[in-house]
Amino acid sequence: MTAYVVFVKERTLDQQELDTYAQKMPGLMAKLPVSVLSAYGRIEVFEGTPPEGVVLVSFPTFEQATTWYHSKEYQTIARHRHKGATYRGFVIEGADA
Repeated sequence: MTAYVVFVKERTLDQQELDTYAQKMPGLMAKLPVSVLSAYGRIEVFEGTPPEGVVLVSFPTFEQATTWYHSKEYQTIARHRHKGATYRGFVIEGADA
């Protein structure tokens, strides 16, 4: 079943770290069976505090999403994202059609 990884950027701390993360991610993402459904697109907040941005990525399965997130290769790159901004991140399993 499809799974969705969601990153919600709350506050930028260091733009240079985010730029480094953005430079390193395309090479990693090209190796994966994923679809980037949205990346920092236009947002209209209906409820709650507006985020600075949101990224939504589709993975074929929940297990592939969690394996990717916890992989050494991603965690090495993710350090730049962690230094660059405050995020909320999670994976959610999709609903059956």
